[in-house]
Amino acid sequence: MNLLFLLPQPPYPPRQGTAIRNWGLIKHLVARHVITLLSFADEGQADAPELRAACRRMVFVPTPRRSRTDRLWTLLSPKPDLARRLWSAEMAHALAEVLNESAFDFVHVEGLEMAPYIPIILSSKSPRPKIIYDAHNAETVIQRRAFVTDFRTGQPARWPIALYSWLQIPRLQAFEAEVCRQVEAVTCVSHEDATALQKLVPRLRPIVVPNGIDLESYTEYEIQNIAKPPHGTSPHTQLVFTGKMDYRPNLDAALWFADHIFPRIRAACPEAQFIIVGQKPPDSLLKRHGQNNVVVTGAVEDTRPFIAGSAVYVAPLRMGGGTRFKLLEAMALARPIVSTSIGAEGFSVQSGRELWLADTPADFAEAVLSLLSDPERAKVMGEAGLAFVRAEYDWSVIIPRLEELYEN
Repeated sequence: MNLLFLLPQPPYPPRQGTAIRNWGLIKHLVARHVITLLSFADEGQADAPELRAACRRMVFVPTPRRSRTDRLWTLLSPKPDLARRLWSAEMAHALAEVLNESAFDFVHVEGLEMAPYIPIILSSKSPRPKIIYDAHNAETVIQRRAFVTDFRTGQPARWPIALYSWLQIPRLQAFEAEVCRQVEAVTCVSHEDATALQKLVPRLRPIVVPNGIDLESYTEYEIQNIAKPPHGTSPHTQLVFTGKMDYRPNLDAALWFADHIFPRIRAACPEAQFIIVGQKPPDSLLKRHGQNNVVVTGAVEDTRPFIAGSAVYVAPLRMGGGTRFKLLEAMALARPIVSTSIGAEGFSVQSGRELWLADTPADFAEAVLSLLSDPERAKVMGEAGLAFVRAEYDWSVIIPRLEELYEN
């Protein structure tokens, strides 16, 4: 098959969820398919030999920069903010040119931010390629959860962002439904997301293509590096959370854990350390660095040494959707995990077996302390998580599902 991938950012290096998924798809499809890449990229982002080796052709367009006026205008627009976030006349022109120059069997539209370009594909020359909308998240669900979480805090400082979500919910709902009706196929990462999209478009039949992981790059890494925790500290009391810290669900999770859960843990285990790993931490998070055994690293080249060096990996997410690569990574490194139910959504796990589920500060702290005090139980849980990922989430298991979609 001749495939065109329309991406919001280069998939390599795969350092966060969108890039990890897109690189996993491309890397494992290239053996049997021809791939063209059209993506936004900032200066210096796209120069990766691994990417050049995987793609027949790559076209990169500068990432658009939105003015404050444009952001304010979206509050009055009938379209959701996400529909304008990556709109670019230059990208529209580049897409039209690429479609005119080559015949494609399928175009992968990766994520709802790239969906505004679907009309250009629909109007391309005949025979036009079939369109697969890859829904990385059920975005309406994310905004609804964000609104509920921010409103229920009772903190007036968070009510403006809650109002933003409340305004976005009906707009996102209409936009997601419109996108799903425009394309030949919709793929999503979990059955929960598939159900959410079907509620928007009852006749829709989304196909679940889960987030995957290259297990070898983690199992081999674990053997070599698990005894080398970052910062030269003991691995026996480190609690680690990873993710883009300018992403609202991750920021909320880090702050909630630092302020409401971690103090309970330190009361029983004063030497415990909470390490927050991820790019672009805002001031609200940076001001906690160095206080009460909280470490904020900012961007790092590789999150694996931090995850591998943790005594317990924590995922205290209260909003969001899809499935979390951070949990796949922690399980691939055989780390014991404590997560909220939302954080582990989409994975068919059992609390107490592959990980521990807890949704209140008291229950979360108790679960972490239980694993810290029982290394053998923590080890068994980590091994169960690794077995779970190996059976269900290695890319070698997932890619055939996508190729079956091409054939059908």
